[in-house]
Amino acid sequence: MSEVIVSASNPLIKRVRLLADRRHRRREGAFVVRGIQPVWQAVEARAEIEALIVAPELLREPAAAMVAGQQARGIRVARLSADLFGRIADRDGPSGLAAIVRGRPSGLADLAIGPDSVFVTLHEVGNPGNLGTIIRTADAAGAAGVILLGPCTDPFDPAAVKASMGAIFGVPVATAGTAEFRSWCREHAVALAVTSGKGAGVLWDEVLPRPAAILLGSEGAGLPEDLLAAGDLRLRIPMTGTAESLNLAVAAGIVLYEAWRQRRSEEGR
Repeated sequence: MSEVIVSASNPLIKRVRLLADRRHRRREGAFVVRGIQPVWQAVEARAEIEALIVAPELLREPAAAMVAGQQARGIRVARLSADLFGRIADRDGPSGLAAIVRGRPSGLADLAIGPDSVFVTLHEVGNPGNLGTIIRTADAAGAAGVILLGPCTDPFDPAAVKASMGAIFGVPVATAGTAEFRSWCREHAVALAVTSGKGAGVLWDEVLPRPAAILLGSEGAGLPEDLLAAGDLRLRIPMTGTAESLNLAVAAGIVLYEAWRQRRSEEGR
């Protein structure tokens, strides 16, 4: 067994801390994943794992056996003391497993478009927790990918990775400018469905054409007028009560599952 790291001045620990910064993640093309399920998802997705980071005192089976199997395949495994692992963990009661994974967001050209594809598209999303939750929901609802427009939060932000619960390794995430995105929709005959509290069409009364990109605005401002005007259809989630809006991740989940319901309904017919 390799030596157990106990010093915070170890180069690996310094690298983990540097990767908390977005500029460093972008420059290095790497990010940190924490927790058994997200790391396991990375392994199963055959992500490029730079190192598995383990606290042997904390890690339990079957995760310990998975780590041993990855080490036998040549993946670097760094072992930390429980105290040091706790200092780099993002929560109390750490699981004892983390990883440094190589990765960068894709471009629109990397997205596979099928006849039934549905993409969730986010304009200037700022909350990494919302983004991670939407990626997780997109995976669960069978979306073909997540597209980020304009200055958005980083999908590899620790909070986004954590909220995705490993779905970041199963759902393609692409970044694009607004003009590029609109051209991509036209070129590939992808219908653009925009969402607005003032939209004319109630979500479950409208037939969503496919392939489609469902566009949601930022948490505060919503969608700008030029994007609302560019939509092939405008969708509204009906609301009662006094709330003026829904949480972005909740709204995305409702829309994605309605798209899935429509697809299953058509398959049933």
